[in-house]
Amino acid sequence: MSMRELVVLGTASQTPTRTRNHNGYVLRWDDEVILFDPGEGSQRQLLHSTVTATDLTRICVTHFHGDHCLGLPGTIQRLSLDRVPHPVAVHFPAGGAEYFARLRHASSFYETAELAVVPIATDGQQIEIRGGTLEARRLRHPVETYGYRLVEPDGHRMLPERLAAHGIAGPAIGELLRVGHLDVAGRRVTREQMSAPRPGQRFAFVMDTGLCDAVYDLADNADLLVIEATFLASEAALAAEVGHLTAGQAAQVATECGVRRLVLTHFSQRYPDLDRFAGEAREHFAGDLVVAEDLTTVPVPPRRVPSAK
Repeated sequence: MSMRELVVLGTASQTPTRTRNHNGYVLRWDDEVILFDPGEGSQRQLLHSTVTATDLTRICVTHFHGDHCLGLPGTIQRLSLDRVPHPVAVHFPAGGAEYFARLRHASSFYETAELAVVPIATDGQQIEIRGGTLEARRLRHPVETYGYRLVEPDGHRMLPERLAAHGIAGPAIGELLRVGHLDVAGRRVTREQMSAPRPGQRFAFVMDTGLCDAVYDLADNADLLVIEATFLASEAALAAEVGHLTAGQAAQVATECGVRRLVLTHFSQRYPDLDRFAGEAREHFAGDLVVAEDLTTVPVPPRRVPSAK
């Protein structure tokens, strides 16, 4: 059974708190299980979640600041300890290859897991994965940083009443989907006649960055946007100086980009009360809002179903 959801392992920026672990996010996307930005403690947080290290198929690192990558050594060693039987792809900024090498071999262990290492070397680099295309865009931060976007291709939703009216059933439906047409009782029937468009789903992951074009490109029409909101508006000048966003800025991005479900995260330790983030975001975004908490699960919204013509 396919499942699309975000599992939040940690929500703290820079410094963990008593209630917030360092960053860590797992996206279940059907057969793909992608770990984003495993900060310190991610391996332990997995034990408290519904995800195991063996489930992971891919790891994506946005940049090599500690709160986004210090969980890599433990996670990578756990893959070998558990003898994960499948290759696990790993993506990270190519300019940080030396950091990745150090983290991968931070201590002595017997490496049995197979890592398929594919660094991100160019802005806009695309990687074909099961269920869509993973695209990386260069963000605005003091170190080389990429955000990620997963786009499912558009498809078709077959219409049972039209299929029944033409006597199309069973394997013939699959053939119609694959080939695009079917000859029924001497008459050609097309896939478009028997279906409605099914827009592909979109997921976006935007961490440490100031506002830039790539933020908007990543968030464009996202069904689920996970985005940093390190600061509140009262620290907007500081946010701009160090390459971060405020909750209000993140919410404005979501509104302008047509985001369906907005997940705010990566909160500075200076804010014990996250209700203020919700209040500030609500000034700019009227859609489905989640202020992330550790070890919560956020479903990807059901796909848009346009009406048949």
